[in-house]
Amino acid sequence: MQERYIKYYSHHLGADNELLIFGNWGYPVIVFPTTMGRYYEAKDFKLIESARSQIEGGKVKIYCPDSIDKYSWYGKHLHPSERIQNHIYYDQYLNEELIPAIMRECNTSKVAVAGCSFGGFHAANFAFRHPDKVSHLFTMGAAFDIRSFLNGFYNENVYFNNPPDYLPNANQPDLWQMNIVLGTCNADFCKPETERLSKILSNKKVNHWLDVRWHGTHDWDIWREMFPEYLNRI
Repeated sequence: MQERYIKYYSHHLGADNELLIFGNWGYPVIVFPTTMGRYYEAKDFKLIESARSQIEGGKVKIYCPDSIDKYSWYGKHLHPSERIQNHIYYDQYLNEELIPAIMRECNTSKVAVAGCSFGGFHAANFAFRHPDKVSHLFTMGAAFDIRSFLNGFYNENVYFNNPPDYLPNANQPDLWQMNIVLGTCNADFCKPETERLSKILSNKKVNHWLDVRWHGTHDWDIWREMFPEYLNRI
């Protein structure tokens, strides 16, 4: 399984960003790390290994970018307005730098996005904000309401990055074309959040799969089972 490391300067972040890429060719899948996780987390916790056959077979090519959570949602040393602004810079980096480059490399007009736990929030928030760039969304053990991170602070930037708030009013046509899987398990503390998001999508008649078949807790063991199965939907 080919592995490639890239480090490059992001103009939107004003800093270097690091990335691991797995596979020679295949449909592009961006996998976001969990809370304050790094670009190598999916490799270290063997999420990438769980998809080895799909990667080696050329079905998918997986991109694992770094996060900036310690300067955004988890940056408790910063005022909430700075935290949300830093996340907006991250969104701009994804939307205007990273993902267009991936599309060019893979010769596709859209990408798939995925993530476990807080990585699932990142995947969903990007997908729902930019459905014109996302064909598939796979979340595993995710929660989606970030207001609790901001100590009661709320403004327009928070609204437009909190899926339970803005999604009911979203109307981009590509949203109804997306292949969406919301995965959770019976003992996952994020299960109610996943079910809540599913209800919002159902109310909008957005087709999706709420996958609650799994038995276990909020952990990598379950996510390693979910991930290759969801990739088969590509």
